[in-house]
Amino acid sequence: MGATNILSGKKRVLASAFAGTTIEWYDFYLYGTAAALIFNVQFFPMATELGGIVASFATLAVGVIARPLGGIIAGHLGDRIGRKALLVASLVLMGVASTLIGLMPTFEVIGWWAVVGLVFLRILQGLSAGAEWGGSALLSVEHAPARHRGFFGSFTQIGSSAGMLLATGAFFIMQNVMSAEQFAAFGWRIPFLLSALLVAVGLWIRLGVADAPEFLEHRASGNVAKAPLKELLVHHRRPLLVTIGLRLAQNAIYYLVTVYMLTYLRDVRGDSASGVTAVMVASAIGLFSTPFWGWLSDRIGRRILSAAAYAAIGVFGWVLFAFLDAGPLAFLPLVVILGINLIHDAIYGPQAAWFAEQFPVHVRYSGVSLGYQVGTVLGGGLMPMIAALLFAAGGEAPWLIAGYLTVLSVISVAAALAAKDPASRQRGTELTDLHTVPVVGEPALSSEHQAAASTATGTTAAAASDPDLPTERTSERTTV
Repeated sequence: MGATNILSGKKRVLASAFAGTTIEWYDFYLYGTAAALIFNVQFFPMATELGGIVASFATLAVGVIARPLGGIIAGHLGDRIGRKALLVASLVLMGVASTLIGLMPTFEVIGWWAVVGLVFLRILQGLSAGAEWGGSALLSVEHAPARHRGFFGSFTQIGSSAGMLLATGAFFIMQNVMSAEQFAAFGWRIPFLLSALLVAVGLWIRLGVADAPEFLEHRASGNVAKAPLKELLVHHRRPLLVTIGLRLAQNAIYYLVTVYMLTYLRDVRGDSASGVTAVMVASAIGLFSTPFWGWLSDRIGRRILSAAAYAAIGVFGWVLFAFLDAGPLAFLPLVVILGINLIHDAIYGPQAAWFAEQFPVHVRYSGVSLGYQVGTVLGGGLMPMIAALLFAAGGEAPWLIAGYLTVLSVISVAAALAAKDPASRQRGTELTDLHTVPVVGEPALSSEHQAAASTATGTTAAAASDPDLPTERTSERTTV
């Protein structure tokens, strides 16, 4: 199938996935960059430099910790009323929160109320980000042709690179056109205030997209779960744990490079500008590397790409810190490209499609959102703060940070081996056919009982336990 035919009638969907997530991540990553560069001074003037850094990164983590709650709320509503409505709400919420951060007085002006206000707005950002990813991923993947889910899903993932590029680019421009005093006084606020304009553009695009036919048919059938989260936790624990595991190492390396590295370079080498530049370069390349890896996963499968990349992350942490301590910073962009575009993006590009393939339609929003966001908290959101503490605990040496990253990589490799991979075993199978949606009113069965039922009807025990085979769930339902 040619590219023209693949994209026919889908351009608005892909534009919505790209634009919406770009704006969401622009706002979310602005805070991460500001936390590394300015917030520790203007909002957290602690007695020690380490205290200010940890406090600043703690508020960064607060936003990430709020993301599972946003995912739970959006998942419940998105599995019941639709994906589009939640995506519009999340975009508005993010825009309002980011604009208000740009207007927030500093600690010097209003004291601890500045900290309270900043934390509250960061929580709103976290709720919005938690709602955004799952809905955007599903909107693009559920509209995708069966053999191109990885490529279509990557348009949601590109938003992360584009958002990071815009966020770091905005700060880079402000730092270079203003003096240090001007940037500290008001320059850092301008990127936050610009989010209001970007949100208006995103809403215009997103309002023109409808939910996918699979979900519309499911909703019309009357088989909508009354409590999708309960259904997920009772009957779909395995794919939920798998998706959490798949996020750990991937998100950890991303936050380590794009957030903590900036602080590390500033403190160890006296140069944070080189880190910002390197992240900008990698973010620009990510606009192309992310869809490439999504496209490749449609051809060779998600598991083989991801497992190899997770193993590489376990090694890369040691290489990264060896370079940051003594390497020539002129070559830093090459190191960051290796870690982000060649390793991280090989996991991140196919991830939207791979997560969606783990869950049936009636709990899919809840499943992908909760798995993604819990994994984000455990893997990435806490990483800058944990890295700062491990650096101090290791005698101001990074070996504990690299070791921690290796442990996360081992867990993620195990999750990759346990995940279903229909792109390699069932290529061309529609999402609808990967799982059997239960019928309203029938009694619920656990996954173990489902496997036994499959065996009793002629399915071998080995086939029933194969993670790549569709889950037959003919008699499980939460009553509506």
